[in-house]
Amino acid sequence: MSLKIERGFDPTAFRREVKRLSGEMVDRCLMCAKCSSGCVISPFMDYKPHEIIKLILVGKEEKVLSSKAIWLCVGCEACTSRCPERIDVAKVMDTLRKMALEKGYKPGEKSVYRFHRAFLDAIQKYGRIFELGFMMDFYRKDPSVFRNLTDNIDLGFGMFSMGKLALKPHMVSDKLSVRRAFDKASRFLSEEEK
Repeated sequence: MSLKIERGFDPTAFRREVKRLSGEMVDRCLMCAKCSSGCVISPFMDYKPHEIIKLILVGKEEKVLSSKAIWLCVGCEACTSRCPERIDVAKVMDTLRKMALEKGYKPGEKSVYRFHRAFLDAIQKYGRIFELGFMMDFYRKDPSVFRNLTDNIDLGFGMFSMGKLALKPHMVSDKLSVRRAFDKASRFLSEEEK
């Protein structure tokens, strides 16, 4: 990956911001790529985890915050467990998603973002996941997933026949705690998302 640095550009500003918000010492990265070699999602990413760190180190904020990689990361922490410098790469990816939303960058992987939104909407509404309602909401938010609808219908019938899929939601009894959690988290949402 070749990088061009513009004259008068301060590459440390973005690095410092990521370090401050994540609490991780990203500048200790050795570029050994152990994080990327352990990541099962890296073949689908536009930038592998060690490349995201490299882009942070050279101050390429726009490339990082508009990338697909930060949205495809599933937070399994395989990268974190493999890092010889003990950098919590998964935590850095979480921080980058938060930064992207706060700074108004559109998610690089829209279907993943819509999936997260539908999931969180279900939790906010019922206090727990209501699978049938969640999937209907996700299909409504992202019509592109209809191409796999027949596979999902078969899966849904299988889950229903085994008693794993309820036709109506079960609400949690402590709705106040759920509301408090979402109120606290709302500060991380952009105005467009609220």
